[in-house]
Amino acid sequence: MGMLAIVISLALLMYFAYRGVTVLLLAPVMGLLAVVLSGDGSFLLPIYTSTFMTALSGYVLQFLPIFLLGSLFGQLMADSGAANTLARWIVQSLGERRAMVSVVVACSLLTYGGVSLFVVAFALYPVAVSLFKAANVPKRLIPATIALGAFTFTMTALPGTPSIQNAIPIPYFGTNVFAAPGLGLIAACFMFAGGLWWLQRRAAQARAKGEGFGEHPEHEEQAQPEQPASHGRWSVMPVPLALLPLLLVVGINALFTYVVFPSVDFSFLGERFANMDPQKVVGLWSLIIALAVACLALVLLRLGRWTDLKESVNKGIFGFMLPLFNTASEVGYGAVIASLAGFAIIRDAVLNVSPHNPLISEAIAMNILAGITGSSSGGLSIALQTLGADYLAMANAAGISPELLHRVAVMAAGGMDTLPHCGAIITLLAICKLNHRQSYRDIATVTILVPLPALVLVITLGTLFGSF
Repeated sequence: MGMLAIVISLALLMYFAYRGVTVLLLAPVMGLLAVVLSGDGSFLLPIYTSTFMTALSGYVLQFLPIFLLGSLFGQLMADSGAANTLARWIVQSLGERRAMVSVVVACSLLTYGGVSLFVVAFALYPVAVSLFKAANVPKRLIPATIALGAFTFTMTALPGTPSIQNAIPIPYFGTNVFAAPGLGLIAACFMFAGGLWWLQRRAAQARAKGEGFGEHPEHEEQAQPEQPASHGRWSVMPVPLALLPLLLVVGINALFTYVVFPSVDFSFLGERFANMDPQKVVGLWSLIIALAVACLALVLLRLGRWTDLKESVNKGIFGFMLPLFNTASEVGYGAVIASLAGFAIIRDAVLNVSPHNPLISEAIAMNILAGITGSSSGGLSIALQTLGADYLAMANAAGISPELLHRVAVMAAGGMDTLPHCGAIITLLAICKLNHRQSYRDIATVTILVPLPALVLVITLGTLFGSF
């Protein structure tokens, strides 16, 4: 009955998430439902206040600075005009005839530089509309084009990307955001080329059928509205200045990861922080410093030109709360499930999928949980919370580098996460004023069917040659 209780709970979580019910409510309710169905109803309140809330608060304690600074940086990039400046510069450099390439490259540059995918989607949508209309490419391909640049290789594969997905494995495996850089670059190239090939093929098919941009009166007059100066989306900013904050995020992160922290003797922390393992947190420290410096640089670069800096800062700060607590609630749900007797059967089954190669088991677990939750960060967090220590022990026994575990985990979480109930996909379609029937097939291809072979390629190369 314990295993059935977990399956019922997961199925209901997936169903109600697809129906739009917030995970903040779903996670504790579905977790406690699993407790009751497992026959542990007498422990309901202790499990909620201890197991669920302890896991939730632990996640918040660990990752709050990353979510906060990432949200603030994205808002400052948007309101300063930097995001829009870079997007239009890339489009002008590549030319309107390369509409799809321009949008993908613009999205990837911004997300790799630390701008949140939602800010990127809002900033690039009107640009994409203009380009696709000029090239007479169907509008229904815009969501997939944005998704390829923002939701795939820059989120999970490129070494150094400051995405929260790339940061989550750090404390579990003692790695950093540059884990397995060579394999990450190979996977990123595969995703970029494969996704772009599919999109251009679909555009060619539409052209052969005589299908153009299409009639979309709902945005003809509103695709590029004039924005108040306080929001800064269309303000002019020199390209070198707009590019500088992105370079700071990557450069300072790399500097502290490979130069500064490796040269520091952290033994002095032992007396005051006896339970801290510096090797498991320096990766997070590097990212925190990089994002903080980039935010400060943005503020100083536009000093005297902000219409309302306080509004931008407040909006960025408040914007991190929902994503953080959504993911933290899913972590709490995972902790509750892991505490049930039935989970031992599931854990053993998953770990024994490929007992001699934990990379395969890890990839399957991450994909399944990301698909169920509709969230790459949520699925990744649940899997590592419940199975991370097991995978690390198996990897050490098999002589597999933790860096390879890190890269496979992140890439796997970015596979099945974009099923139809994924919140990011629903939001992207809303921004583009399209629906699942019109655009989801192409989104699924570039965010699921292309990344999965890339994941298989990384596992194969990593198994044969190790991490590089």
